[in-house]
Amino acid sequence: MDPIQIVRRHTRDDDREVVGFVAASLAFGRVMSVLQSIERVLAVMGPEPAAYVRRFDARRDGAQFDGIVHRWIRSRDIVALVCLMRQMIDRSGSIEGFFLEGYDAAADDVESALDGFSSSAMSIDRRAVRRAPGARYFFPRPSKGSGCKRLNLFLRWMVRRDALDLGVWRRVSPSKLVVPLDTHVIRVGRCLRLTSYASPGWRMARDITASLRRLDPDDPVKYDYALCHLGMRHPKLSALKAELAAMGIQDFRQRRLQKRRA
Repeated sequence: MDPIQIVRRHTRDDDREVVGFVAASLAFGRVMSVLQSIERVLAVMGPEPAAYVRRFDARRDGAQFDGIVHRWIRSRDIVALVCLMRQMIDRSGSIEGFFLEGYDAAADDVESALDGFSSSAMSIDRRAVRRAPGARYFFPRPSKGSGCKRLNLFLRWMVRRDALDLGVWRRVSPSKLVVPLDTHVIRVGRCLRLTSYASPGWRMARDITASLRRLDPDDPVKYDYALCHLGMRHPKLSALKAELAAMGIQDFRQRRLQKRRA
């Protein structure tokens, strides 16, 4: 099961946005652990999570999250996350509205928008962040070298619209998205030589996206789900290479070179 299936249970756009942000924020670690942690948070929020966030008061409601732990994330960090989501929605009407404050449609991709989003989130309620330093993990920044996997995953869910992704947001172009860089995408990306970088981070994420953009400049991140689940299916590199060879998929950069020669 993929966390997006939990998001899909909801039909209202505002609920999908809130649930999507929670799910993406906790999307690290073993899949079953991720799903269990998401479910525990959503059990507290109830059937209308967006309404829950809009009326959330940390002093009154924070104890409802006691005992929820996901790896190094503690209940106080979850409380801070909900506080920050409420502040975003109060200020901008939605998480999308908050993101758009730093979004430039003329930029090559969402790098500067993500930087602005995370910086603004960290300053919108400094007391909440001081009480829960782990909340900073939810808001990485490209300018610090992070691949921003979970934020890019959230953007993929919100921006793209097809049988998989939700398309809740209407004002960000899919062409600007950057691939969510997890261990599976890294392994497949290296195997196919979608990137020349050895170290994971923002530069690798952009490099893989640039390779995918040559296949579809309007929607490069549509390949993310397939790349990720191919890597999940074959944790051993030898098995991955064998399946790619069986499918007739060759080195991406070599394929481009052959096309130029032709």
